[in-house]
Amino acid sequence: MTGNTITKPSDLSCTPSRAARELGLKRGEFDLAVHLGRIRTAPDEGGGGRRVAHAEIDRLRSADGFPETFLESVRTVGTTDGAALMQVTSVRFTRLARLGLVVPVRFYLNRYRAVVWLYLAEELRQFAADKNHTALLNGRTPEGMRDQLQEGLDLRPRNWRGRHLGFLLRQADGPWERAGALSALLDPVQVAETVQDPYERAYLNRFRPDPPASGAPGSPAAHLAERITTAEDPDEISWLRADLAQVLEEARGHRPAPRPTSEPAGPRPTSEPAAPQSAVERGAPRPTAELTASRPIVEPAGAPPIADLVGPPQSPSEHPPEPAPEPGRSRGMLGWLRRGSV
Repeated sequence: MTGNTITKPSDLSCTPSRAARELGLKRGEFDLAVHLGRIRTAPDEGGGGRRVAHAEIDRLRSADGFPETFLESVRTVGTTDGAALMQVTSVRFTRLARLGLVVPVRFYLNRYRAVVWLYLAEELRQFAADKNHTALLNGRTPEGMRDQLQEGLDLRPRNWRGRHLGFLLRQADGPWERAGALSALLDPVQVAETVQDPYERAYLNRFRPDPPASGAPGSPAAHLAERITTAEDPDEISWLRADLAQVLEEARGHRPAPRPTSEPAGPRPTSEPAAPQSAVERGAPRPTAELTASRPIVEPAGAPPIADLVGPPQSPSEHPPEPAPEPGRSRGMLGWLRRGSV
């Protein structure tokens, strides 16, 4: 059998669901590994989402200790298990998290609509093993940190947003996608103030990623998740808006936002269109007497009868009497044709 074998892009990659099965991962573990950059994905040329190359699956499988080592690198724990892992109380662990010393990687809402933060077990072990953190784990919390906690400081939502933004920017394939990632953490009012062109805002919304699923749209759980995913601190909002404005300038140069055409495609007329000229005004040859006599008058299709062109008889009280026609002349279109032959 001869001929060239054509390799399709779909033959070199697979969907995330199939990649998770081939790697022996649960879908949540696979998605977290993608968020952390442990698994590289590529956009589908057909517009069907992202795909995983078979070469990337082979790379992961060939790593030492796969799959146990890989699974441990994406294992997450809550407050209780995290405190046990670091050998501290749950209260101290929560303080460390609120101060931003340990950063959550995921969150979900339980049945009581309470936020449950999840942390990478690998990062918690590294924090506990650092000798510079011994005082924070075993000693008294510094006075400045205690004052911040008493004032209600909680950096867990903000730190999660920063981590989530990093994931979105890694997945962005162009300036419009990066602008959409930045806008995903801003309130729509903040976006409207930064992107004042309505056509650019509409185009930007195409690249705005969906928020993490948390309850049905419009539900109390969804509103709570929206509060977590939206920037609240003034300084955080300020730098997000500044970055959005900067990336938007790059996006305009890369590909301007489409907008409707306001003018017709053809040239605009410069003056009023001229009234149609008659055949005599255009210089057309006048019909001769022979042609007039031998050629019957044919009314155009769909045109009113010649008698209707003359109009109905009018009352003498409405208009002054018209002069009597000259002998030998006929009125109407037939008369005009005959006069043209004189």
